Amino acid sequence: MTLDPREMVEVIESVESGLRIGMVGNYPDTDETRMLLTPEACGMLTSAGISLCMEHGAGVDVSFPDEKYAEYGVKIVTRDEALRAPLVLSYAPLRPKDIKKMQPGAGLLCMMGSGLFEHATIKALLDRKINTGCLDNMVSHNENEVFANIVDEIDGRAAIMYAQEALSYLGGGKGVLLASVAGLNPCEVLLIGMGTEMIAAAMAAVASGARVTLMDNDVSALQEVKRQCGHLVDAIAIHPRVLYNKVKSADVIITGLNTRDFEFPKNLSAAMKENVYVLDLNETHPSISVPRTVAMALSNAMVNFLSEMQLKDSFQGMIATTPGVQCGLVTYNGKLVDKLIGSYLSMPSVDISVMLSGAAN
Repeated sequence: MTLDPREMVEVIESVESGLRIGMVGNYPDTDETRMLLTPEACGMLTSAGISLCMEHGAGVDVSFPDEKYAEYGVKIVTRDEALRAPLVLSYAPLRPKDIKKMQPGAGLLCMMGSGLFEHATIKALLDRKINTGCLDNMVSHNENEVFANIVDEIDGRAAIMYAQEALSYLGGGKGVLLASVAGLNPCEVLLIGMGTEMIAAAMAAVASGARVTLMDNDVSALQEVKRQCGHLVDAIAIHPRVLYNKVKSADVIITGLNTRDFEFPKNLSAAMKENVYVLDLNETHPSISVPRTVAMALSNAMVNFLSEMQLKDSFQGMIATTPGVQCGLVTYNGKLVDKLIGSYLSMPSVDISVMLSGAAN
């Protein structure tokens, strides 16, 4: 008669001592649509003993209903309940009103966003001693920015999708294809910048049949483009006369971050074609139009990341033993540890390695 109650107590203790995660959805007054986990990914985590709860309706932007998440072991709760979990997942940084609802000393995993450059947000995180990690600033064991690269690649490929739509008649353009057909020249795509998103855009434009030029102000970076893209992409150094000629003939112009500081000359706007499509990847994230793809791609990395966290008992354990995770920390144990944000907000920041070494001693 006494065996059953003892067995139930053991099960409860096992669940409570395991990794418990709350997921919240995007703020409805923003254009953010992306999410970190799909239902199938959640199933892999719950089957491994990780407890997951999710805000009601959080998966609507990625076209997954609550029932689909529940099918894979996710408990559907209110937003406030999800925020009370020891570790909270949110694609965009949380706002102060939500941070204040979190447990003191809890963890927050999100992507870097403008909200983290606001005094009120950082103050709320510090007051609650929230350990905040930006996934896109973290690096893997082999020094790859896995989460950032995933989103950048999707942004680059989706940028070409945007361009094709804008050139079409339905998109308000001239009604042309990027690709050529027999007897016609292909559209010209000019990419100015470097990085994963620009190379992904170049490859997507080539695959669509366009004529592609990528320009940057660092020759070694351009050599890497040739290594990855081969003869299909013209990799050219930024030179005033060459830039002018390329801008003049381009049907699509996409700009991003250059290896070295570069500002697109305003006077070149007069040289552009009348119906040219221009997109600045510094200001726009085309991946918000394909959030389900983003969630599926990020889920592959998140399952590995959270499984490793489970082996290390907690987010705290992950921070203490994983240098690549430390690279993405913004706040830790009531201190600001991101130098860039500290400089922007004129707030003092602390070196995370010093804090961790002091704790170890």
